[in-house]
Amino acid sequence: MNRRELLRIGSLSLLARQAFPALAACSQLLPASARNGGNPDRHVFIENNHVRIGVDLASGGAISCFSQRHPERNLVNRHDTGRFIQQSYYGDRDGSRWSGRPWRWNPVQGGGCHGKRAKVLDSRITPTEIYVKTEPKLWATDANVPGAAMEEWIQLHGKCARLHFKFTYHGTRRNTAAQQEVPAVFVDGELSRLVTYAGNEPWTEAPLTYREVGWPNEQISADENWAAYVDENDWGLGVYFPGTSTITAYRYRPAKNPTTGPDGDACSYLAPTQKLTILPGFTHAYDVGLTIGTSSEIRKAFYELHKKQDCC
Repeated sequence: MNRRELLRIGSLSLLARQAFPALAACSQLLPASARNGGNPDRHVFIENNHVRIGVDLASGGAISCFSQRHPERNLVNRHDTGRFIQQSYYGDRDGSRWSGRPWRWNPVQGGGCHGKRAKVLDSRITPTEIYVKTEPKLWATDANVPGAAMEEWIQLHGKCARLHFKFTYHGTRRNTAAQQEVPAVFVDGELSRLVTYAGNEPWTEAPLTYREVGWPNEQISADENWAAYVDENDWGLGVYFPGTSTITAYRYRPAKNPTTGPDGDACSYLAPTQKLTILPGFTHAYDVGLTIGTSSEIRKAFYELHKKQDCC
């Protein structure tokens, strides 16, 4: 894949030359506007004895929180509408511009770069499942995407969260093939080390690779279909993406006064990637698993999922 030529500084990520146009507890999620008479119901959660996960219904239902229970610490970065853990797709250049440069057709679950948030079309919240259906926004223009819908189903299974994503497009636009984020994952900037396995002996407990990725995007093999970001104590958030063995990743830290945490401007980013062509009638669905722990604990959890040939 060709080198990235543009990335969303502090936002959703990536633009490839031919493919992409590219510490707070969860209970402290509400921004000041919500605490002071805004909409306190925008954030909804499910939880068990191990973990807690939540979405922001005012930002297209994008995943805004994933935390262990004791003590709670949200590891998802939600600094703007392009962060979160969320769906994002790419097509051809459409005449739009972002940050002064040509952009592409780019439906995003959370909302557009100017702060217009995507609309939730339907949601069902039970003690064991979150379901959200969203009309995405185009990243560069904040426009709605006629004929597009993004759906997600979220469940908890022990220490893991199962995410089932689905994107359908019944509009008229015809795109050429592009690398897609399936999904885009933004985590706390304090989780600075990326953990993967790359080699010819997957699922054999062969040695892992730890690295600090830079800027711009790096293309990285993940031959056990998972990756994690961990801190200096080897603890963090892991992502399991069965059927995909390549990720794109970067770390963003402002040059001056970077802040970390769920609302900080610094972040660590990764996305499993697949090359897909979005045409009228397009449908794509996939599963992702999340867990929290040390790299060995994360790997053990995902080995169990691999043995079951299931996401969670």
